[in-house]
Amino acid sequence: MLLWFVIIYWIISIGIGLWAARRVKTSADYAVAGRSLPFYIVTATVFATWFGSETVLGISATFVKEGLSGVVADPFGSSMCLILVGLFFARPLYRMKLLTIGDYYRKRYNRTIEVLTTLCIVISYLGWVAAQIKALGLVFNVVSQGSMSQETGMIVGAASVLIYTLFGGMWSVAITDFIQMIVILVGMVYIGAEVSGMVGGVGTVVSHAADAGKLAFFPALELKDVLWFTAAWITMMLGSIPQQDVFQRVASSKNEQIAGTASVTGGVLYFLFAFVPMFLAYSATLIDPKMVEGLIDTDSQLILPTLIMQHMPVFAQVMFFGALLSAIKSCASATLLAPSVTFTENILRGAFRHWTDKQFLFAMRAVVLCFTAMVTTFALNSDLSIYKMVENAYKVTLVSSFVPLVFGLYWRRATTLGAMLAVVLGLATWINLEIINPEGLVPPQLAGFGMSLAGMLVGSLLKREAPAHAAAHHHTATH
Repeated sequence: MLLWFVIIYWIISIGIGLWAARRVKTSADYAVAGRSLPFYIVTATVFATWFGSETVLGISATFVKEGLSGVVADPFGSSMCLILVGLFFARPLYRMKLLTIGDYYRKRYNRTIEVLTTLCIVISYLGWVAAQIKALGLVFNVVSQGSMSQETGMIVGAASVLIYTLFGGMWSVAITDFIQMIVILVGMVYIGAEVSGMVGGVGTVVSHAADAGKLAFFPALELKDVLWFTAAWITMMLGSIPQQDVFQRVASSKNEQIAGTASVTGGVLYFLFAFVPMFLAYSATLIDPKMVEGLIDTDSQLILPTLIMQHMPVFAQVMFFGALLSAIKSCASATLLAPSVTFTENILRGAFRHWTDKQFLFAMRAVVLCFTAMVTTFALNSDLSIYKMVENAYKVTLVSSFVPLVFGLYWRRATTLGAMLAVVLGLATWINLEIINPEGLVPPQLAGFGMSLAGMLVGSLLKREAPAHAAAHHHTATH
């Protein structure tokens, strides 16, 4: 029955995505849903995009193993990212009427910075999308009770998400996200209540976790521990800001007020609901300690699905896997679309300026297809955990794209040379340290971020651009 439910739910959601695809007439419809989405849809798509496999399977498994200090990057860093975007970035970026985040770097600096940052942004998505595809394989394997292998599940999952993303773009993603958000919220609350009843209430689980030292958040006051804790926090909090999927939700809004408020609301909702899977997975240590012991060091991501399959009635299984599939699909579709759109707009369009809008729309779809094939191959051949895949994804944007974005918006004297040095020094430092000393005193991405900051300051103070040029840019960005 569970397997049939999954198949029917899957077919219905693909159908809804294809129905929404009828609204796509132009490349702007495909990329940013014609800039027409209301508050409740934007909030839903912000929440649903972030509430993915790493929230349900990755964060919960990491919490059981390492406690609160292990999940500083997500949900603490990631929800703060959405709140910061809503407060400081959504409105000025919305006013610039851009199609992608890459367009910002071209308008504020030049074509070279646009291409460099776009390539970094596109590469950063490999890990995130691969994590969703890996999770789809895991879910299909669990609900089919092993009759479908994880590898086959990955291919089936990727192909089905591709169908509606390919045709409907942002319209399909937004409409399906809205429905999936409802399924996630209802499913998670229902399962939370069921499990709470089994363990004697939320208080029992919380006090058990506290006694086991799982609620300690801050690191020991050792320099290395503090630096690594800080790096984990800012990798997701700041590294996720210059991302196309975040920007797409801002740009798809009906007005700048919605762009800002929906991002903050989505971030707060995400933070609150991310604790439900943590509560569920930790409850497994009380309900079935033997099962947890067996999985904690082999495949801790299976703790939560195994708990549901072995200790819950069929209706609860249906609610859980409905919510989990919704979380993964909404995240996968968004993260397939975002890099494909930005690659087409910021790399291909510059090279093929004679393209009509119809040709451009066709190119976007072709890139979605190629990117899906690429990340599915990557997912099939990677042995990283879902949580690690997602956390690593943002290191590249933290060290390359964040500083030029912030300084371009908020510092009038930021120059193209400063942006170039920020990108090059940030990337070079990070890559070198990842190769030479990945476990050193200073985390590679933190050192890269510091050098990116230094590059922007030195480059901008060394070479002043014409005041009129800088002032014009500042005016565009802030008014």
